[in-house]
Amino acid sequence: MKRRRHAEVAGGGFAGLTVAAALAQRGWTVRIHERSDEVRAFGAGIWIWENGVRVLASIGASDEAFRNCPPATEFLNWDSRGRHVHCAKFPVEPTPGAARLFCVTRQQLLMAIYNAAIRAGVEVVTRSHVVRASSHGELETASGQRFRADLVVGADGVNSKVRDSLGLLKRRRRHADGAIRVLVPHLPGYPDSWPDRVLREWWSGRRRLLYTPCDREVFYLCLTAPVSDVEGAQVPLNRESWARSFPHLTSLIHRIGSENRYDVFETTTLYSWSAGRVAIVGDAAHSMVPGLGQGCGTALVNALSLAVFVHEAEDIAEALRAWETARRPLTEHTQFWSAIAWPKTRWPVAAVRLFYNLPGWERWMTAQRLRPAVTVPHGTEDDAPWVPADASAPLTGTERRVARREPIRR
Repeated sequence: MKRRRHAEVAGGGFAGLTVAAALAQRGWTVRIHERSDEVRAFGAGIWIWENGVRVLASIGASDEAFRNCPPATEFLNWDSRGRHVHCAKFPVEPTPGAARLFCVTRQQLLMAIYNAAIRAGVEVVTRSHVVRASSHGELETASGQRFRADLVVGADGVNSKVRDSLGLLKRRRRHADGAIRVLVPHLPGYPDSWPDRVLREWWSGRRRLLYTPCDREVFYLCLTAPVSDVEGAQVPLNRESWARSFPHLTSLIHRIGSENRYDVFETTTLYSWSAGRVAIVGDAAHSMVPGLGQGCGTALVNALSLAVFVHEAEDIAEALRAWETARRPLTEHTQFWSAIAWPKTRWPVAAVRLFYNLPGWERWMTAQRLRPAVTVPHGTEDDAPWVPADASAPLTGTERRVARREPIRR
């Protein structure tokens, strides 16, 4: 009888849970080490494009992940004088050459992947802080325990102990901007009332405020400001300062709670994504600015691909090198275009509008930005595109009116 292979995974986030679920579904035994008291996500929203949707469907997590979260129909943004800067439309059904976009709460997404992993037989150990790994396939925790495996996965975030213990970090670039991300409950009588499928962003100087509907209960706000903007980066959120920047959104801003944090955007590059039988995935390997909304999607795709490449490989180290060869070019393309596509906080608005709308260039640039979203992930080539159970229900008249609505005014 063939011996079941075993994996030890550091980190119970999106990438760690995805690779664990995918390996367990392929017959591996898997243990996840999560340093926190429980598996949980920072309370904000997250974008998932078509590539991420396919991964979630592959591991059996899509129905739960997108429950009550219809796809977005359109993205609009305005400058400080109320002029349109850019508009993008999205399909609401699977469409060749195009990509759907969903926004869900991070907790709902994380629990959907977690539940898929548990159903597959993954063991999750909390309060287990991994501090290092060795290339021959061993994890060590802060308590001194050591765990041997056929495969070790470092999915322990941008501050990865696994990655750093192996000397794999090449560059960790901190960008000039960061964001405060929050979820805000819908309230009856406000223009943000459900249903809503339109993403909206307003600009004011070097500040940006992004509104994204998630579900019937909450919407997601991302408030972006440079690190040098003391009031903009202040936590708890300086509501008065932000209301001065976006006076028409004053009541919305004052609905934001006091529990929030400011995160600086980072881009991570490694010398190699693996060392021996240890693989690095997710933000530990390829964090990026949110210019394309592909940070999580790229992590999901690379996590599933990792499981596909090592599943029946005779030589794990060789399989990891093949995995990196297959996945790294598109990942670095995504990092590059995420930085380019990030709202140009230092550019004049006229230059930004030209960047997004110049004929000829606009079509080519859009293709580059959409390339990660429309590329079919490894392991899903034979899968039909996922559709929600109620996908046949047409938009109601109210939904159509909301989708065409002008900017939210407070």
